[in-house]
Amino acid sequence: MSPAPIRLPQVGGGVREYRPRAEPACPGTSGGPLVSRTVLSAAHVVADPYADTTPDSPAAVDWDATLAFRRHLWAHGLGVAEAMDTAQRGMGLDWAGAAELIRRSAAEARAVGGRIACGVGTDQLTGPAGLPAVLAAYEEQLALVEDAGAQAVLMASRALASAARSAEDYLDVYGRLLRQAREPVILHWLGPMFDPALDAYWGSADLDTATETFLAVIAAHPDKVDGIKVSLLDARREVELRRRLPRGVRCYTGDDFHYPELIAGDAHGFSHALLGVFDPLGPLAAEAVRILDTGDTEGFRALLDPTVALSRHLFQAPTRFYKTGVVLLAWLAGHQDHFAMVGGLQSARSLPHLARAYELADGLGLFPDPELAAARMRSLLTVYGVPR
Repeated sequence: MSPAPIRLPQVGGGVREYRPRAEPACPGTSGGPLVSRTVLSAAHVVADPYADTTPDSPAAVDWDATLAFRRHLWAHGLGVAEAMDTAQRGMGLDWAGAAELIRRSAAEARAVGGRIACGVGTDQLTGPAGLPAVLAAYEEQLALVEDAGAQAVLMASRALASAARSAEDYLDVYGRLLRQAREPVILHWLGPMFDPALDAYWGSADLDTATETFLAVIAAHPDKVDGIKVSLLDARREVELRRRLPRGVRCYTGDDFHYPELIAGDAHGFSHALLGVFDPLGPLAAEAVRILDTGDTEGFRALLDPTVALSRHLFQAPTRFYKTGVVLLAWLAGHQDHFAMVGGLQSARSLPHLARAYELADGLGLFPDPELAAARMRSLLTVYGVPR
């Protein structure tokens, strides 16, 4: 039986009636490993809603629920990209919290045989820092991730963006890190739409010039670079960049606007994936890639293309607040018992935005229990004073 209609507030004002779907569309069971693409979901953290915290306090994490969500992703054949920006790195989760998250998730990955890659940054630096301090901070985090047995993702650094005076500074810092890395890493180019402090990364606001520096880092150490994650929301630029990568260096798309076409690829190649939107889309994304594994590109696109409207909605400007929609959907899907976020970030999106996210996700059949999702959405609407 279909859940009762629900009244959803609209962006332009007023409310309208929406009838939730009766059955989920997502596969409820796990499947075999993915073959044709390497796919990692950047996973969110679950806050402890009973902790007495403020937005400026260290994050209070519900470790049981956080690790359970990672087991959910691994069960569907996805890898986990841990302690990335989806986990609110630098937006509620400090380095101490991230370090504990890395240790716990890496241990869990070993226990279940799941793939894990973890973010390496410089967020233990709390004020202005010179290049030696930036390098030392990176080195500390790189050692922790590798000691935990996880692959390293060298994330873009706010501190490096502030301290660097030229492209040569980036070449020097990344060169030193890559020479130290025990195993090949993933380099992450995160655009300013995700973090305004990363404007002009790689030494130039001109993306063509920045791309040359980025490629120079890779060309100098191709044996230490497993791949690159590109989060610029520019499909054309990503395709051009991946065609210039040295043989054996993979491109992991971080483009939450164009991921179906980039993963499907063209006659010259394709992108793997490391995506925040694959947090809420995990089971459906895994099923789509299994279809692609059979060579059925049309079937892959038919399943994944309809999800782009939801992703574009979640990642609309200001893009960095996409985490709020991601956590909302995790709550509605039953992966956690509350809609609370570290740093109080559940307040970062408007009620009409959240209502539309619910509607789009329900339309895709993402919720294992549509009736539970509708009931939880009604409870949120009631708190905001929306009449039933």
